[in-house]
Amino acid sequence: MLLEGRSIALIEDDPIMGESLWQALRLEGARVKWWRDGSEARRGLAANCPDIVICDIRLPDGSGADLYCEISSRQAVPPFLFMTAYGTIDEAVGLLRAGASDYITKPFDMENLLDRVNALAPACAATPGAGTMGASPAMRQVEALLLRVADLPSAVLLCGPTGSGKEVAAAFLHSASVRADQPFVAVNCAALPADLMESEIFGHERGAFTGAHASHKGYAERAGSGILFLDEIGEMPLALQAKLLRLVEVRSFTRVGGERPLRFDARLVCASNSDLAEAVVTGAFRPDLYHRINTIEVRIPPLAERREDIEGLLRHFFEAFNEHYQSRLRGFTSTALEMAHEHDWPGNVRELRNRVERAVALAAGEWIMPADLFPDGSANAQGASGEQFLTLAEVRARAERRQIERALAATAGNATDAAELLGVSRTTLWEKMKRLAISSSD
Repeated sequence: MLLEGRSIALIEDDPIMGESLWQALRLEGARVKWWRDGSEARRGLAANCPDIVICDIRLPDGSGADLYCEISSRQAVPPFLFMTAYGTIDEAVGLLRAGASDYITKPFDMENLLDRVNALAPACAATPGAGTMGASPAMRQVEALLLRVADLPSAVLLCGPTGSGKEVAAAFLHSASVRADQPFVAVNCAALPADLMESEIFGHERGAFTGAHASHKGYAERAGSGILFLDEIGEMPLALQAKLLRLVEVRSFTRVGGERPLRFDARLVCASNSDLAEAVVTGAFRPDLYHRINTIEVRIPPLAERREDIEGLLRHFFEAFNEHYQSRLRGFTSTALEMAHEHDWPGNVRELRNRVERAVALAAGEWIMPADLFPDGSANAQGASGEQFLTLAEVRARAERRQIERALAATAGNATDAAELLGVSRTTLWEKMKRLAISSSD
């Protein structure tokens, strides 16, 4: 099928036109979300990252042009294909100048539309590695942005709390780029002693200081044409920030005790769990360096904001540690999974990884129980927000809700297809959705 595996957002208020497009795109294998006005589209695009957006220029609560300009001003946007009447062609041309991908004039032939959609699809939907950062809408947006900027030379700043996966994001950026066959050199600035940091990053010449018995290549030199990843950049002393600024601006540096400038060919990626903008205000971080490394800022959300990723991460680490420890464990009990979903994960992915490793190493039975994951009782008697211990009925209801929501997400909100995935009738699914207050685009 022409659009197999593509995810498409359709923004169209006309029920007849919308139904026709929705069916045609689905017949070509696409997963389609249909939003009927600008407000619904804003909410949808904030929570989803489709491969392509097909948008009518005239919407009941505004214009597609205003919607595009508003969204593109605050986040990376997928390709937009606008549908326009003859009288709004000038507006459509203006949108192309603003970054939109294409427009098509009504009335149009369906095959022409499908051909245009297919022409826009490969660059975003067929990218290798798509879907590897996480299943949540938040991480799909992060992944889409990283893929979009993967081959640019610009500096990238990854922001997010400790343990959220900033180094994983940097490694993903490296693997998705044309630099994938070049070195990926990661440096934790917080782990380097201040008096050795300059020598470790920029290297030193023989005799540069006491104990320098031989010349030493620093991380900047070892990165070659790959990526130099400076984690916890906010911990770098101000004096060294000045030398890093020169590296960014003139793309060269000198070893400690050296005189000959060396060319810097790597791409600089930095990360911080602190607010660098606030550090600039307090004088702890150079404003000129902040603006140079902040060319492209990517926020990595905490695990509590992307709970859809929890189960996938649990199973990923379980498989890795189960093999490492040569255990014979079969997996997690449903109650353990429920407790994991209720936990706040203040230590983010790092905490989850450590809890799984401990559980696999010390679990007594064939299945990982809640006490194996939470021996400290942090998710035992209470949930993430102080909730009382859940009854079995509440556990079943929450598990059922999540599975229905997964099925609806996998079928672009189509209840008929979701019911088939879940092995129940459409009527049964509608009854459960009504009872659990779950909405559908169907």
